[in-house]
Amino acid sequence: MDGTFSFPSTGIQVSDHAVLLAIDDASLPVRSNLCLYLTRPKVRPEPVLSPNPRGSNAPDDLAAHFYGTVLRDGGRFRMWYYACHWGRNPDWPPEVARQLARNDSELYAGPLCYAESQDGIAWTKPKLGQVLFKGSLDNNAFDLPHGLVSCATVIRDQDDPDPARRYKMVYEVWPHASDPPIEGLAQVPTAVRAVSHDGLRWTVLGYPYPREFIEHGSFYKHNGLYIINAQSIDMQVPGEGGTRRGRQGFARFSLDFDHWVEGHVESFCLPEPREPAQKGVNGRYDQVHLGVGAASFGSVCVGLYGIWHNSHFADAFGEISCDLGLVVSSDGLRFREPVKGHVYIAREDSPAAPCPAGRYNTNLTQGNGILNVGDETRIYHGRWRNTGDKPGDIENYRGDVALATIPRDRWGALGLFPQAAEGTVWSDPVVLPQSGCRLGLNADGASAMRVEVADERFTLLPEFRGKNAGSPAETGGLDCVVRWPRASLGSLGGRTVRFKITLRRGSGAEPRLYAVNLS
Repeated sequence: MDGTFSFPSTGIQVSDHAVLLAIDDASLPVRSNLCLYLTRPKVRPEPVLSPNPRGSNAPDDLAAHFYGTVLRDGGRFRMWYYACHWGRNPDWPPEVARQLARNDSELYAGPLCYAESQDGIAWTKPKLGQVLFKGSLDNNAFDLPHGLVSCATVIRDQDDPDPARRYKMVYEVWPHASDPPIEGLAQVPTAVRAVSHDGLRWTVLGYPYPREFIEHGSFYKHNGLYIINAQSIDMQVPGEGGTRRGRQGFARFSLDFDHWVEGHVESFCLPEPREPAQKGVNGRYDQVHLGVGAASFGSVCVGLYGIWHNSHFADAFGEISCDLGLVVSSDGLRFREPVKGHVYIAREDSPAAPCPAGRYNTNLTQGNGILNVGDETRIYHGRWRNTGDKPGDIENYRGDVALATIPRDRWGALGLFPQAAEGTVWSDPVVLPQSGCRLGLNADGASAMRVEVADERFTLLPEFRGKNAGSPAETGGLDCVVRWPRASLGSLGGRTVRFKITLRRGSGAEPRLYAVNLS
């Protein structure tokens, strides 16, 4: 039976389950007497993954960076991340050593590494035996043909019929230190494609955009597209009138992972200053770090972007700090903020590990780190100690993987204006499956809410309006099932409808609508 939900306004189709989030003004666009109340995530103070001790000769003895991925896969949690180590590895094969020839620091970015967990909290670093690193194969590094690397973003692609391509990865290579240059690449960081049958042994396929700077926050699949969401900087993508820009977010995509569409989509950008002197890589204004770290939930994408508080001076990198902002998208390409300028996870709430040698800024980073686990939504993210790049400070550099949580899909809620007794919200049109469906509310004060059904022109259907409106029996929960006294949604199979949800203030819990679940 056809279990597909279709959204004519956005062109999105999703099987079995669709979620309409309160933070998404495309899914729930028409509102009266309601405003958003964003959730404050709960941040775990301790990191869930830390670097190995300094001087241990491990690939991550300086930083375990979450420019990476967490997946729940086969009853376990799996993490791909990028390491930093102190001091050159003398055991690199000749080609990789050549790519590191001009690295001018004792800090080395890479290699990419792997960890596993039963609960997503306590992680182990398996000995993969793939890379000879400072005399030992007992490490968790991946054997890849590149030296300076980062951004280990991975998906498990259930729709690919070829088991050898079931896992797909996009990572970043830094070719600028190679001597001579890597053939075919511009001397700017760019993206690399790879596939695997198990997520451990990787086959590199090539560079989707070999001449373009791509430092990405995420790689994901949404609405049939493979999407790389990344930052561009300076003159790589000029602004209005050909002017210089700072870091801004752009999406690039493919329909099959092999052939990539030329060009880019302006995915999410912050305002650029009007004064030309303030523009560019050194301008003192907020920029978008790494683009959007997005996750697809079928009918909607939710993501975080880095609010990069840039420094005015090129030699003051250590002045920079970074928070995380919340964005949402229908098509997975163009994102918008539910509340403009809102800091969703602040660096003060998820600080980098303290350092006895000095006080340093925290930079938060996003990746492929948003996933639903049971009754909670997990937000894995990185936090690194920004020591700057000056001798005497850079030795104190460190990066860890952190975790924040919210109740499942409760990014934010629609609630009544402070003085209002009643408010309403209309959904966007949705074509219901021929086989019928159910509707549930992720809400507090759910039993006082009423759900009516209309056609796409806002005309309420008699069997679903007024005294025939539906409501949940539960007072609140993550999926409070709505039932109508005279009809069921099964009778509307194949029809295009809108839902009108009324919130009323009563003697119970303050009404808060976080999401509408269609399944």
